[in-house]
Amino acid sequence: MVLASQPTLAGIVTKTTVVHTVTYFVAGALSYAFFDYKALWDEPVFDVYMRRMDDPLLLAGPLFQPIRGVLYGIVFYLLRPVYFGQDYGWITIWAVLVVIGMIGTFGPAPGSIEGLIYTTIPFSAQFGGGSIETLAQALSFSFIVFYWVRRPDTRWLTWVLTVAFCLVLVLSVIGILQ
Repeated sequence: MVLASQPTLAGIVTKTTVVHTVTYFVAGALSYAFFDYKALWDEPVFDVYMRRMDDPLLLAGPLFQPIRGVLYGIVFYLLRPVYFGQDYGWITIWAVLVVIGMIGTFGPAPGSIEGLIYTTIPFSAQFGGGSIETLAQALSFSFIVFYWVRRPDTRWLTWVLTVAFCLVLVLSVIGILQ
């Protein structure tokens, strides 16, 4: 499919921001429900590494995701011929996110090469539920943003994602205020 018109910077940044924030929240909520994150957070290595589940900053996490979404959107715009000009560009987006953002990140993040080398986090904890969460979030994010940018007139998707984005932000604020 050849794009009828080139996506704009504002269009890509907006869609990327909305999709990232929504998929981040959904992946986190599902992972919290299905992987025993509370028990994982109680592990000694994570106890000093991660904020507690009731920490207001952790609860505010989704409110900060639009910042990352804007940054991703700017990069996606710069790479738009590769990402959105090919039929399977979403696979390229996903591969770049996984290889550079997760496995090959510069910092010693759990689930990365550096994390295996420089942290004392056990292998099973590094590549457990958190890795499944980030892989799934990156995959859904890549596919949905690719689809939405390539089909900008898909009104139902625009409505669903806009409502979901607003709900994520409102739920995050409610979580902080409780």
